[in-house]
Amino acid sequence: MHDSKLEEDRYGKFRRQHADPSMTAKDCDSVIKSKQIYNLDSSCKATNTFILDNPTEVKTICVEGKFDEKLQMTKSHKKFTVVKCVLKNEGTRKPRCQYDGNRLTNRYVAVACEDKLPVHFARDILVLDG
Repeated sequence: MHDSKLEEDRYGKFRRQHADPSMTAKDCDSVIKSKQIYNLDSSCKATNTFILDNPTEVKTICVEGKFDEKLQMTKSHKKFTVVKCVLKNEGTRKPRCQYDGNRLTNRYVAVACEDKLPVHFARDILVLDG
């Protein structure tokens, strides 16, 4: 076992919770349940956002993205499509988490990076072209 095990675990969790190229807006309930995405106390997460791209592309955010001083996060180098799952019934616990899913296009994403790996999803940022 080498020293970066902790970072690998944090990145692994990020990848499980936030990178899924096949995610759709109607899959929120089933995917969150199958990937076991809950708060530490087994309550349902208020929101969870999936980046619709493969983990390798998502990982490049921390290499090619730019650190944003205002956000104190790294902003992606390109636009992604995301699915944002928003909890319908606040205060529920697993396995009764039910979500409304929204597919959002043209979004930059802001993430926290450690050792050039994304470890925390902060937010998506709408791109206003024109």
